[in-house]
Amino acid sequence: MNIIGIVNQKGGVAKTTTAVNLAAFLAEQGQQVLLLDMDPQGNATSALGLRDAEHGLYEALGHPGQVKQYIQPSVQPGLSVLPATPDLAGAGVELADDPDALSRLLASIAGYDMVIIDAPPSLGPLTVNVLAAAQRLIIPLQAEYFALEGLAGLMETVERVQEALNPQLKVLGVVLTMFDGRTNLAQEVETTVRQHFGPLVFAAVIPRNVRLSEAPSYAQPINLFAPNSLGASAYQRLAKEVIQRVEKF
Repeated sequence: MNIIGIVNQKGGVAKTTTAVNLAAFLAEQGQQVLLLDMDPQGNATSALGLRDAEHGLYEALGHPGQVKQYIQPSVQPGLSVLPATPDLAGAGVELADDPDALSRLLASIAGYDMVIIDAPPSLGPLTVNVLAAAQRLIIPLQAEYFALEGLAGLMETVERVQEALNPQLKVLGVVLTMFDGRTNLAQEVETTVRQHFGPLVFAAVIPRNVRLSEAPSYAQPINLFAPNSLGASAYQRLAKEVIQRVEKF
């Protein structure tokens, strides 16, 4: 079971959009996928049509042996969801001294090829649990200057987690998101990122795309909502790259 965290402490970088649509395309390509919504805002949960879930990840963290009853099917065949509920906000306090709670939960789950975890936009206890439990990380990076500054801080945090909690943790890749190729800034950021991180940066680039923004309001991933859109094509390419990279590890 490949456990991949989608992590960036900066909000508004298409982290949840990436988690949802990557998970959907992985499932479309034959993978059995479980999406864990670790963000108390629950945007990944609602984006897949489960906004009315009463129980989910919060309860599962407290009762790992009962996790099956909290996992729900999504609108995408092959993609299941462990949803977030408002109660998950309280877990941030409860997990402050327990960085291995998510690891224990995942140890009780079987039957999936891929587990995709949507981490909250912070470096608090919930995200630390994601970093401690994941085998690989995908870092969505908005093609703007301030995003580059945040990336350096995130890499330092990953190194500390590797040393103290999870020596197996590796960055699977950095994916450029919300990319507008018409601007010089976006092109400069892409050039800088590819020069600095080299092959770690995915070839697939996620564009600014209206259809990607509309899809969550219809509770569908982009492959179902607008399969012929530029956003769908970009996430399909990303999913193929992720499968290739995972197979190499």
